[in-house]
Amino acid sequence: MAARDRYSRKLECPQCGHSGFAEVSEDDDPRRKDPGFAIDEMPKGFATEFAARDPKKYMLRCQCGHKFLFARKSVYSPGGEPRR
Repeated sequence: MAARDRYSRKLECPQCGHSGFAEVSEDDDPRRKDPGFAIDEMPKGFATEFAARDPKKYMLRCQCGHKFLFARKSVYSPGGEPRR
């Protein structure tokens, strides 16, 4: 069983500007077919619209109703960048 990489990522709604930091994790094994992506803690005001094990396909919904992908332009919290 592989270890999990954990990091924080800032989510920001492109429509209303609401933001918060999500705590996420991925499998640390590069040989796996998918990264086993999961959001462990979602910031207040955001919800999962479509869950996926790939961050490029994970869809979020803001409290204003706008939907956007997790993997769009995001900002990492200080020291929260993933090791790649």
